[in-house]
Order: sequence, then structure tokens, then C-alpha cells
Amino acid sequence: MKRGVFWVIENRVFAFVFEEGAMVGVAKSGNNYNHRLLWDSVKPPKCNKPYNYYPRGRVEITGGGKPVIYMSPHIGAEHIPEIKRQFGIDTEPKVHYDGSRHYRCYMDIETDS
Repeated sequence: MKRGVFWVIENRVFAFVFEEGAMVGVAKSGNNYNHRLLWDSVKPPKCNKPYNYYPRGRVEITGGGKPVIYMSPHIGAEHIPEIKRQFGIDTEPKVHYDGSRHYRCYMDIETDS
């Protein structure tokens, strides 16, 4: 199992597994990526959207070795098998749909209008 971050863009999961020793996009904790800091180096070619435009999430591993997926409520459960595959999760993860400002995306902004 690996930790990392992901975005769902045009109904596809774009996952970035954290690599020890990474120098770009690393979160303050030093053990995962930060969406905002990583975005410019991983965004799709010709994409002019900011890091927080698309629904996004992250995979963390608890101290007890359990996987937790934190993600925007705009990411459907149909994406969980692909997230599990890309992060090497072979057990049932805890899934936390995070509706806080931290995971807001363009769909939240549209509903605020």
C-alpha cells in the first residue's frame, strides 16, 4: 500500500503515489504530496485550470497500517476500485468523503452561485 494524492479529471483517476525522497510537491509532513504544490508538475498538457478545479483526494496509511481514502463528495464510489488499484490497496479502505473547504472544486463553486 502506498500513500499519495489523486484527481478525477473527465471521469478518470489521475493518481500520484508518494515517492520517498521526492523534492516537488511534498506536504509539510514530508510523507505525502500537497495537491497545490504538486499540480504544476503533474497537470495534464495544455491544462490551464488551477489545482483545486477538479475533484481530488488523498490516500493515507494509519499508524496501524490501515488505508484511508479522503476525497471530495463529488467523486463517486465507482472510482474506488481504481484508486485502490493505483495505490496498491488490497483490503477494504476506510473512505471519508470530505465536504470541507479543503476539497472544494468547480462543482462546489457552481452550487454556491
